[in-house]
Amino acid sequence: MDLDTVRTFVTAADAGQFQEAAADLAVTQQAVSKRIATLERNLGVRLFTRTPRGAELTIDGQAFLPHARELLRVAERAVASVRPGRRPLRVDVIALRGAASGLMRGFHRAYPETDLDVVTLFDIEEAVTAIRSGAIDASFRAVAAPGRPLPEDIESVRVLDEPLQLLAGPAHALAGARSVTVAQLSGHRIWMPGIAPGTEWGAYYDALVAEFGLTIEATGPNFGSDALLDTIADTPALATFMGGHTRLIWPADHGLRRIPVTDPTPVYPHSLLWHRDNPHPALAVLRAHLAATAAGHDTAGTWVPDWVIPRGAPKRP
Repeated sequence: MDLDTVRTFVTAADAGQFQEAAADLAVTQQAVSKRIATLERNLGVRLFTRTPRGAELTIDGQAFLPHARELLRVAERAVASVRPGRRPLRVDVIALRGAASGLMRGFHRAYPETDLDVVTLFDIEEAVTAIRSGAIDASFRAVAAPGRPLPEDIESVRVLDEPLQLLAGPAHALAGARSVTVAQLSGHRIWMPGIAPGTEWGAYYDALVAEFGLTIEATGPNFGSDALLDTIADTPALATFMGGHTRLIWPADHGLRRIPVTDPTPVYPHSLLWHRDNPHPALAVLRAHLAATAAGHDTAGTWVPDWVIPRGAPKRP
């Protein structure tokens, strides 16, 4: 059903005259008559009776009028639901306990009036597809893995370098250290189940292994963070990496140690991705907030893979 004809019908019913309805709609009286005639043909009933005083609703017109008003209200709500600024800003944070989630909590504290939908998508292809379709407005990712450049319509900005820490149980050989160098990790088994091939974090840890000769094992099923923490606490031969901004809670008797890694400090690079034509006003506010509050990157003494470079910047020699 054409909404223009429905809107014309409601306007004419309220005005009581086709001429006055035409003035309200900024169309000709002939256009009003044609729209009403089209609607009557589609419905198979007469909606108006012409009288010396104007146009009066028939019994069928009176029955149709409240439903016509509701059709227009539903259409307005549908438009408002996708109008920039009228729907929540939808942002992918990959994991609810990770650094990106912390950045969004900080944004919410600074702008509590901004409606947010926080989602978790698996890999970068899924996130980019969702950004390009409009299903989400932005995503936090490490970009761009080798051989997988971002599409030209996707913008990105580096917002946070998250230092890696070694997480070890109380009986691990490095448990008593205040910090460990990357060289000291050589020969130690670092267990990280759930590193999926083809993901940006998989590419990151592949680069870390290639650069420093570390032993990272992704064997076994991934039962989640609780099972990982239980295993690390009970197995002296195993340790794991975790982000310095990752929020995890474990029982006090686990005795787990979070140990900074240095010389150099491997950092995981978080970038914000969005579509260059996205008009949502809250997206611009989020980008400005991150630029003003997020920590810097490429700090002296840190390491990221060679493929982590800003778009348009020259590649490293």
